[in-house]
Amino acid sequence: MSATSRASNHPLMHQWMPFTANRQFLEQPRIIARAEGVYYFNTRGEKLLDGSSGLYCIPLGHGRPEIREAVTRQMEELDYAPPFQFGVPAAFQLAAELAQMLPVGLNRVLFASSGSEAVESALKIAIQYHRARGQGARQRLIGRERGYHGVNFGGWSVGGMVNNRKGFGVGLPGVSHLRHTKIAENQFEMGEGTHGANLADDLQRFVDLHGADTIAACIVEPIAGSTGILVPPKGYLQRLREICTQHGILLIFDEVITGFGRTGQAFAADTFSVVPDIMTMAKALTNGCIPMSAVAVREDVQQTILDSAPPDTVELYHGYTYSAHPAACAAGLATLKIFREEDTFARVRALAPAFLEQVGAFRDLPYVTDTRGFGLLGAIDLEPRGKPGERGFKVLCKAFEAGLVLRNAGDTIVLAPPFAASTDEISQMLEITRRVIISA
Repeated sequence: MSATSRASNHPLMHQWMPFTANRQFLEQPRIIARAEGVYYFNTRGEKLLDGSSGLYCIPLGHGRPEIREAVTRQMEELDYAPPFQFGVPAAFQLAAELAQMLPVGLNRVLFASSGSEAVESALKIAIQYHRARGQGARQRLIGRERGYHGVNFGGWSVGGMVNNRKGFGVGLPGVSHLRHTKIAENQFEMGEGTHGANLADDLQRFVDLHGADTIAACIVEPIAGSTGILVPPKGYLQRLREICTQHGILLIFDEVITGFGRTGQAFAADTFSVVPDIMTMAKALTNGCIPMSAVAVREDVQQTILDSAPPDTVELYHGYTYSAHPAACAAGLATLKIFREEDTFARVRALAPAFLEQVGAFRDLPYVTDTRGFGLLGAIDLEPRGKPGERGFKVLCKAFEAGLVLRNAGDTIVLAPPFAASTDEISQMLEITRRVIISA
């Protein structure tokens, strides 16, 4: 019987799994049944360290009772209300608390349910903003090679990960891509690279080629996450900010992965001292408990859009059924409270140096071609063996068998420990990773 025939009769066949080789998975399922603290448990009850914070979204550890209880109270009081033309108290409270945490000036917040939705919202807001100020020709969007901005049409169009693009056609028109920042000169350099700030001048080249008056926004991840943790070179983000300011282009930071402490500050914008005009966030906003994302914009960006519409009319024809869902807002409020009361971001700053030192030490393995990282984000590039990504996937599978859940981006191994992990638990994650890389 062929693999396809076996799959068609498999008891797990009915779910079409995202970003997964479905036929391969059915041959060797990896099922996670329970979670607690910084551990998962498989269907046999065996413990697995969570080396990727879920999908970068569980920094506080699994099963936080404060969040669970807050969601329960909210569901008992109000389970859902339509977000169009009606509001709920928790949404306004969460927006106000976020405004206090966000970089100065980013104090208007629109809620959605995923990072993909947040990016889509940000791109639409950018285009409408320019139209509202009489510059409707600004419709071109600038993304970056190897960038990841979700899977909606706008997001993958400005994104630059080939496999996320090639199956779906040409994407949005009028999109250009900066070169990525992974260069040989910064090989094995942990933290910000000392070379490559000039790559930001690609944006100036697009200004010279297309005209600044056609460009609406430039969107980048401060640290490119899904592609394998590409840390910006020193001065790179500052140069992007300068060019955007000079030419009236909105700078969008996609902080879906870096937001809420991953770099040791609330946002990477704080860490790198660069304030964008629009910022997207998700994942850690609710500690991964309930899907939620947000877009923060400068006050004047929102006000320009509001003032351009006739009185008593909808100013932004955009939103989602689950925008500012009451239960998600409750989870967000409880999560932000934990961040504050436990001084979580200071904990990241304390854990990061030893973590990055251990990641950098992987350079002594024969198959490792690069290491890099920042905060509690680390990446280890492996020399390909067989098809591209084959060795990285083998490491992922072997790690699962050895008691560790991690991520691979092709032949890059990515580690993003929960902030709640101890130094010993992080060391265990890295030791398991080292063993399985040696045997892969």
